[in-house]
Amino acid sequence: MELKEKLTILSDSAKYDASCSSSGSNRNSFNGIGNTSISGICHSFSSDGRCISLLKILLTNCCIFDCKYCINRKTNNVKRAIFTPEEICTITMNFYRRNYIEGLFLSSGIIKSPDYTMNLMIETISLLRKKYKFGGYIHAKAIPGASEVLIKKLGLLVDRMSANIELPTEKGLRLLAPNKNINKVNKIMGYVKENKSRKFVPAGQSTQMIIGATNETDFDIIKKSKYMYDKFNLKRVFYSAYIPVNKDKLLPSIKIPPLIRENRLYQADFLLRFYNFKVEDLLDEKNPNFNLLIDPKANYALNHIDEFPKEVNKVSYYDLLKVPGIGVKSAKRIINSRRYFKITFNDLKKMGVVLKRAKYFILCNGEYFMDISYFKSNFIEKNLVLLDEEIKLNNKEQLTLF
Repeated sequence: MELKEKLTILSDSAKYDASCSSSGSNRNSFNGIGNTSISGICHSFSSDGRCISLLKILLTNCCIFDCKYCINRKTNNVKRAIFTPEEICTITMNFYRRNYIEGLFLSSGIIKSPDYTMNLMIETISLLRKKYKFGGYIHAKAIPGASEVLIKKLGLLVDRMSANIELPTEKGLRLLAPNKNINKVNKIMGYVKENKSRKFVPAGQSTQMIIGATNETDFDIIKKSKYMYDKFNLKRVFYSAYIPVNKDKLLPSIKIPPLIRENRLYQADFLLRFYNFKVEDLLDEKNPNFNLLIDPKANYALNHIDEFPKEVNKVSYYDLLKVPGIGVKSAKRIINSRRYFKITFNDLKKMGVVLKRAKYFILCNGEYFMDISYFKSNFIEKNLVLLDEEIKLNNKEQLTLF
């Protein structure tokens, strides 16, 4: 099989793994081509605003496992291929020199055994680092069940490592991926967390959950995410909307992936990590799923309407973060500015506040943006939904111009 055909097969097979966007590595241990400074990876953005990309491929799409949701499961009749370590190095270096990529994300189906597969990945990345002197970003997916010795070897070669839990609960994993064991995934994440060497996985670790293949609620999912962030010091939990690529009686019969739900989970994840929200602030047993019409922050504000409107000239930094349309940077600007003058609605716009959202939930010097009698949940929700529809429409219109 020609190299170009292998690349077509194994890059297409890799597209279902979402856990490869990352940043934060600043390793200088390789004196060769490429670097990792200031860079985010794979269609994410660096601190200076650049969009970065990477080569995202599988070592092989051959697999001894039969996960119901996976296109590469052993019972599927799909075209199979496997790269040699030298072939991956050749492709990576050629793409890098042509400025197509700034890094590599390498995953793999499991061939023969977890240890055998990990050895092939280690051989590949070691060759790339030592023979080709590639100092760019590398993210590798660890193979659950591989020995600690191999996990350590891989961790000393890569910037970031991911061990995917695949599904939010152990019950779901037993149902759809009976060959996989959550304890083996946890073992990898625990080992990475406990290894304190600066050269070992310097950009941290991440994981991925498939959303919608099993019947967990959003509450179940974000509780699981929070648990993993706290227990394993993860950099990111990635959410991947279930894509119906296989037919099986155990899989949901849907035609369209739940992409809006995936987006709401990412928004909630951001609130948990950077906005001081707790899981219980967003969802509970009585309301276990996000409102698909409005974002989780706006939904929180509407569910706690008695805490609003908030006076921007008086409330704390953390109270400001609860206001839809006010982000971390704009909240800090408000706190710093109000020491010198009373902030008005006009000032907020200059500070980067999304006033189209925030105005419904705030007061400036005791004044609401319109008659206070309109401060009602149903009125605000209706206007926020209309605002989101307007944004979607404008985005579609803009895309048609290009």
